[in-house]
Amino acid sequence: MIKGTPELIALRREEIINACEQLYQTMSFKEITLKEIGCAVPFSRTTIYNYFQTKEEIFLALYEREYDRWNGDLTAILEENEGLTAAELADRIAGSLTKREQLLKLLSMNNYDMEANSRPELLRSFKTAFGRSIELMEMLLRKFCTWMSEAERQNVIYIFFPFMFGIYPYTAVTEKQRAAMREAGVDYVYQSIYEITDSCLFRLLGDPS
Repeated sequence: MIKGTPELIALRREEIINACEQLYQTMSFKEITLKEIGCAVPFSRTTIYNYFQTKEEIFLALYEREYDRWNGDLTAILEENEGLTAAELADRIAGSLTKREQLLKLLSMNNYDMEANSRPELLRSFKTAFGRSIELMEMLLRKFCTWMSEAERQNVIYIFFPFMFGIYPYTAVTEKQRAAMREAGVDYVYQSIYEITDSCLFRLLGDPS
């Protein structure tokens, strides 16, 4: 059992997640180790094990926090607008994901390994945040896309959420990748997070008017 006040426990947990997030700006998932994270926190590396047993658990917590942040964006769209056209809703959601590049980067990783190496209680907490995103998307579609049936709303969700896994790789392209595409003779049009998301959603929403 972790010792300390709830406030201290929450603070230590956030410091560990923040350290992982900071390293993730310049290092890959494979490069980051518990030792690296331990060097970036203001307490001993052994303390980390009181909160997380594997680096996958820390990344899962970072992943959960990113979903929570996006859920805040989706909630704002839901509460701050009385009516939106399909084009306007696609615009708002695309805009919200433009701010969540780190979420999209995490989505592009191997989630199976991350989840497999995390304890059930942490996985359950993560799935709650993920489930809230699906719930909010359903609420947005129900409120603003009144022409859709329940089956059509579910179809949008089951297409769009898997689509999100590929947004980062298609938009965060390195110069090395661009050069390889040119040398391979592939005529590829690069798009931003907003452009690729807005285009997909607008087609999925299919406003009949």
